[in-house]
Amino acid sequence: MDKNSKIYIAGHKGLVGSAIVKNLNLKGYNNLIYKTHKELDLLNQNDIKNFFEKQKPEFVILAAAKVGGIVANNIYRANFIYENLQIQNNIIHQSYLNNVKKLLFLGSTCIYPKNAPQPMSENSLLTSELEYTNEPYAIAKIAGIKMCESYNLQYNTNFISIMPTNLYGPNDNFDLATSHVLPALLRKMHEAKINNISKVEIWGSGKPRREFLYSEDMADACIFILENIDFSDTYNEDNKNGKEIRNTHINIGTGIDISIKDLAIIIKNIVGYKGKLYFNDAKPDGTMVKLTDSSKLHSLGWKHKIKLENGIKMMYEWYLKNRGIDK
Repeated sequence: MDKNSKIYIAGHKGLVGSAIVKNLNLKGYNNLIYKTHKELDLLNQNDIKNFFEKQKPEFVILAAAKVGGIVANNIYRANFIYENLQIQNNIIHQSYLNNVKKLLFLGSTCIYPKNAPQPMSENSLLTSELEYTNEPYAIAKIAGIKMCESYNLQYNTNFISIMPTNLYGPNDNFDLATSHVLPALLRKMHEAKINNISKVEIWGSGKPRREFLYSEDMADACIFILENIDFSDTYNEDNKNGKEIRNTHINIGTGIDISIKDLAIIIKNIVGYKGKLYFNDAKPDGTMVKLTDSSKLHSLGWKHKIKLENGIKMMYEWYLKNRGIDK
């Protein structure tokens, strides 16, 4: 891959996609392609076919997805499985038909079983049942992994699946009905602060532990893999000698987790909210522990750089600036 390589970023306006575009620009890549939803409907098979045949991208980063938090995943189950399968199928298949040199498919660590051993390694995939609340989304992402893996094995493509832990950062989703826990907590506490609300309700007991990766770290990992890693690097030599090839996806995380309660306290301090936090344990907690084993990625040569507290501070500054809100 060189600086003039034609790179298509699907989902360029989202949390990860926008960070990837920023990273590519900073590194001097100058032939980037991206389209808004109005310009290109990723659910429309014929539109994607025409786009690929006309544009002929050399590299593809599939960061587009239907995403949301525990509430959205549980309520909009049909939307999550249909839209994600449709987006993946369209882009991955057209990448094959149009001889894309390398594709990165972005998933999520929610692909792992509810009771997977901690930290969760790539080999935990499909070993037991999934967490019910996000099962449709997880199954769609597992299908994407297996689609990339299968195309590589049958057609000799170079499609790599990467599974990030919980992400946060600039351009995050702050909609309280569909957002993930970190941006939701940040918005709720900021609004409670400026409206002098004495108490903020947080769903669950606060005991579950989660791992968080700053979106710009995630983008850096993506470009590292795009520049340096091929499908053949994602499985062991033993598999190359006639044994089954599976679990070729790569986890991307920090290897460090934190309880939701401690996360809320950090956000409270950064926002400067002086009220109380109320943990409503009548609401669902979800999986109690979700920690990613990123040793495979570390062995390939990449580690995260941004610490959680510093990342939240940068995210809050972005939130204030881009929403026109004064501290």
